[in-house]
Amino acid sequence: MTRTIHSGRYPATRLRRTRMTEWSRAMIAETRLAPSDFIWPLFIIEGKNVTEPVASMPGVERLSIDRAVAAAKEARALGIPAIALFPRTDEALKSDRGDEACNPDNLVCRATRAIKDAVPEIGVLCDVALDPYTTHGHDGIVENGIVLNDRTVEVLVCQAVAAARAGADMVAPSDMMDGRIGAVRAALESEGLTDTMVISYAAKYASAFYGPFRDAVGAGKKLGGAGKKTYQMDPANSDEALREVAQDIEEGADMVIVKPALPYLDIIRRVAETFALPVIAYNVSGEYSMLMAAFEKGWLDRDIAVMESLLCQKRAGASAILTYFAREAAQKLQV
Repeated sequence: MTRTIHSGRYPATRLRRTRMTEWSRAMIAETRLAPSDFIWPLFIIEGKNVTEPVASMPGVERLSIDRAVAAAKEARALGIPAIALFPRTDEALKSDRGDEACNPDNLVCRATRAIKDAVPEIGVLCDVALDPYTTHGHDGIVENGIVLNDRTVEVLVCQAVAAARAGADMVAPSDMMDGRIGAVRAALESEGLTDTMVISYAAKYASAFYGPFRDAVGAGKKLGGAGKKTYQMDPANSDEALREVAQDIEEGADMVIVKPALPYLDIIRRVAETFALPVIAYNVSGEYSMLMAAFEKGWLDRDIAVMESLLCQKRAGASAILTYFAREAAQKLQV
């Protein structure tokens, strides 16, 4: 539906009138945030009762499985509906092919089972990509300096099935290989895992804002040459994102992710306006760390800036926001 914006002439119309009081601003707000808008990403590590700070992400910690279970319980109490799991894999378990990704008893699968046993009503999203499991840090299998699309998809399929069997409610291919959504959906159907959602990182850009995340999962210092530019999207392109989303919808994606969020609000808006399916904004690690650095310097007001940045992502068209500020924002919204 097309709407026409009408505005009367000054002074009969004074647009400031409805902004003058807190109650009137609240009454006419076009966009609202709620804890149910958030997905809380958790970094997980081996051990028991272990927390390990991520140096490049102040306030974010890697958690052992028992601590991740406690975080899931906190999410439930705060009204956050889902968490996303990202592993810090032991270097001894990594390989060129990332075989540990398919291990039904890998760190992510064990964490998923523990969380679903303790907090079954919390949604669990498991990332599907090989970078936490490969010695080279790429999202797929590499031969002669080239990331192989079809052979990578074969491994991603078994990774997704392993996570779904462990109890993941959502598997989220973030690798940007062509055809992986259809392959994962077909495998889940054939395994009887028909209720498992496939959340596609459909518009994932080759961005500089992923650095702290790669530090958190131990995949940050291995990439060379073109990095991930041969399979992640060029930041210069917008129409291409719509092609990626359209293809993934055709292959069976239940929702799509735009990543990063803040520099790509225009992409969130275009995807949300073009396609009738939920769009998740991934408020990535670099965006988090950038704001945290400004807060530590006293250059920005933390309470205001956190909520404003999240509000803007929802205003752009995000149905949900995957953000490291999820707990903090949900706490603020309780007041």
